[in-house]
Amino acid sequence: MPYRRTENVSRKLAARHGAIMGAARALAGEGGMRAVQIAAVAARAGIAAGTVYRYFPAKTDLVTALVAAQSAAEIAALDRAGDAAPGPLSALAAAIVTFAARALASPRLAFAMIAEPVEPELDAARLAYRRALAGAFEFRIRSALERNLLPGQDAAVAAAALVGALIEGLIGPLAPGPAEDPVKNRAQVQTLTLFGLRGLGVIDARARGLVVQTALPLPAVER
Repeated sequence: MPYRRTENVSRKLAARHGAIMGAARALAGEGGMRAVQIAAVAARAGIAAGTVYRYFPAKTDLVTALVAAQSAAEIAALDRAGDAAPGPLSALAAAIVTFAARALASPRLAFAMIAEPVEPELDAARLAYRRALAGAFEFRIRSALERNLLPGQDAAVAAAALVGALIEGLIGPLAPGPAEDPVKNRAQVQTLTLFGLRGLGVIDARARGLVVQTALPLPAVER
């Protein structure tokens, strides 16, 4: 009997933690990291603020955990897209498309995860996310290089440059941002994918059909 009670308690604790993280993510998606306040998260999750404090003693702890969880979700999405592709170049294209489409599907959250002004201690967590993004793209670039499908280049430098181009093209101050028309959003994803592939040396990316997947609806972002 004690074991079953412990198992039930663990399940409840995990569910409560999930509710807190879900509420934090929703608030960040609506108003950025500034909106992720303990009281607001508690209200959104339907629990007492004191309960949130038991899991996260300060807002910094909560936001850091949110960035880590969201980072893991984004990298997992890129990995799934790449792993499902038939070859290294299509895997690279799929990863670029996935990142761009998800950023446009939830632009406020993407901005909060990467570019929104935050406290230095939070920016350190976000830097880890950008490094993980670069690492995911570097893996795909290296895979294509090993098959001689890309011209010789420093994969790490190329991956960092690709991340920078995508960020600036999607959520930077000069980016057009998401449009009401999904066709325009798909065109923006396609433009960025073509730009990234051509920058890496795939001059005939369109002819190869490497961006054909952008003809599909933009993927929904997990809530």
